[in-house]
Amino acid sequence: MTLIETLAAVRPGSALAEAMEKRAEILRLSEAAHDAVLLPRDPGGLSHGLRAALAARMARHNNNEALAGHYDGLVERAAENATALLVQPGTNVDDGRTAEIVRHADRLTLAPRDSTRGHIETLRSVGVGDADIVRLSELAAFVNYQVRVIAGLVLIGARQ
Repeated sequence: MTLIETLAAVRPGSALAEAMEKRAEILRLSEAAHDAVLLPRDPGGLSHGLRAALAARMARHNNNEALAGHYDGLVERAAENATALLVQPGTNVDDGRTAEIVRHADRLTLAPRDSTRGHIETLRSVGVGDADIVRLSELAAFVNYQVRVIAGLVLIGARQ
């Protein structure tokens, strides 16, 4: 069973489980995207711990504590104490680069339409390179995708 199916509490043998079997490739690709975005071989300037902390934070912004708990586990595995406090919305760090990354991740989660070229320039001004800006955007897109897919599956499963 995939992470999405587990967190959506898809019951084996249910009509939803049968429908999802027909979409197994989408679920497989979602699992692969999870690993690529959260645990890449080369994390660039966004460590595995920071990625996991931001993912947990995004899940909490979306009121999905189960998904946040999954990412909390990845934060613990990464053993990066400096990023662990970022899992809670409303927290930040003194380091300007990380603080701006957190602000941008929050913006992409809570008000993506408010993101501007100026925000990208601010990230660059604190030393975030273009590749890491793309990585951050991919992370936000993926976690918010997960949240929405899980929410939809929960609603469908509740109607069965």
